[in-house]
Amino acid sequence: MAHPATLRKLVKRYEALRSAHARLGTSESSRHLEDVSYTLCVTTGTRTVPDALLAAETQLRAVLPAGSPSPLSEVELTA
Repeated sequence: MAHPATLRKLVKRYEALRSAHARLGTSESSRHLEDVSYTLCVTTGTRTVPDALLAAETQLRAVLPAGSPSPLSEVELTA
């Protein structure tokens, strides 16, 4: 399991790159999005981005104290 701070940063980076790629649609933005998607999947031990995002949220919830807000509440979890 990845360190929670590392996993949280990775998910935020994925979301930022997904948004940038939606705006720019360049081959460079696509490559960056593919790279972070791959890293997110490897880090969470999954094969798809939706599964990786779900696994990240599950892993991060496991390390939070009871009653805390969602670990990724400021991040929109979409693939």
